[in-house]
Amino acid sequence: MMDRCFGTRRVRQIQRAMRHGTVTFMCLFLTVVVLRGTIGAGKFGTPEQDFNEIRDHFSRGRRVEPHRVLEEAQPESESSHSNNYATFDISKILKDEGGGDEKRDPNKPYSLGPKIADWDEQRAEWLRKNPNFRNFIGPNKPRVLLVTGSSPKPCENPVGDHYLLKSIKNKLDYCRVHGIEIFYNMALLDAEMAGFWAKLPLIRKLLLSHPEVEFLWWMDSDAMFTDMVFEVPWERYKDHNLVMHGWNEMVYDQKNWIGLNTGSFLLRNCQWSLDILDAWAPMGPKGKIRDEAGKVLTRELKDRPVFEADDQSAMVYILATQRDKWGEKVYLENAYYLHGYWGILVDRYEEMIENYHPGLGDHRWPLVTHFVGCKPCGKFGDYPVERCLKQMDRAYNFGDNQILQIYGFTHKSLGSRRVKRVRNETANPLEVKDELGLLHPAFKAVKTSSS
Repeated sequence: MMDRCFGTRRVRQIQRAMRHGTVTFMCLFLTVVVLRGTIGAGKFGTPEQDFNEIRDHFSRGRRVEPHRVLEEAQPESESSHSNNYATFDISKILKDEGGGDEKRDPNKPYSLGPKIADWDEQRAEWLRKNPNFRNFIGPNKPRVLLVTGSSPKPCENPVGDHYLLKSIKNKLDYCRVHGIEIFYNMALLDAEMAGFWAKLPLIRKLLLSHPEVEFLWWMDSDAMFTDMVFEVPWERYKDHNLVMHGWNEMVYDQKNWIGLNTGSFLLRNCQWSLDILDAWAPMGPKGKIRDEAGKVLTRELKDRPVFEADDQSAMVYILATQRDKWGEKVYLENAYYLHGYWGILVDRYEEMIENYHPGLGDHRWPLVTHFVGCKPCGKFGDYPVERCLKQMDRAYNFGDNQILQIYGFTHKSLGSRRVKRVRNETANPLEVKDELGLLHPAFKAVKTSSS
């Protein structure tokens, strides 16, 4: 029929067009189905809504592309904002301003500040005018300021900041139960006195700014209290101005550079102390002065390695060569551990717990455990990092157990962060005995100000 109407050739053209149209329609149908699966059905699943969403999808793609290209062309600092603290480069926000540092005349001897000759008189007058700020808070109980600190910058080794936090928490606990004030420093007050010597400008500033303080107690950041009960025998030092852990024979007779330790010491607030700081500091400025002084100390002191001048060697040298001037007011303490070397103490903690008790302060239960040579805040130390950090955890927990027992807990072990209950709860908590006497120490009952 169609052949007679249109002719054979025309019919074949029509049939070919219909087949092509069918294929085209099927392709369009499949495209719509796929897009629906990718984008989702319209709000009501209607063809009209689907069409609108498909159109919007393609138009959004065209709008986003130029924006993405522009973002990629921007500097990284403007276009990328990381929310990951672990990968963030802290140096991006910790940038020191350049210039502005005062330049010292290298031809003039170094000084911590203007010479003061009448500090005892100035301080006595201040105390008389300010009776509410007594330099003694009880009989034979001086007002003490514990001073410690760390670098203004984050630790080179990130885990070091965590151990600094443990160290300051440990010191806060001891100071709280012994009526000691605390100052934590994170500022380098004098760029020339960096490293070993940074403590000296700070100590002088604090002595002059706190005339109410009778003793300043310096403690390195890598030292921890491990006897929370021991009270320093302040009466013993009533005639002395400087107390360090050490031995008279090693300092005065042998001139041994490790005859004393300056990582933990007591310094009275008086003119004598300002004078010895003035005598101590000139070896400290970094550079040529410190290097040359180091050569003198290595030559004059027993067994000292060759390195730049350090505050400990300098103090040994001063006392050994000027004993007549300073020795009478210096007390080298070794009856208890004002400084205790960690290498001979930490492995014995379990033995101490089994055989002794807090409050002794000596080799049986050390007041202070000092991690000399570990340098947890730096990248490199004198001992393996793993050993240092493991032993620092043990020392922290050893001291912390004495605080936790007040509240009925203890660490599961000296190497564990977890705690366990060691005392049952009671309906009469005020009747629970504080075995170590740390919860309500006697000094808190003392009236510290006069009316």
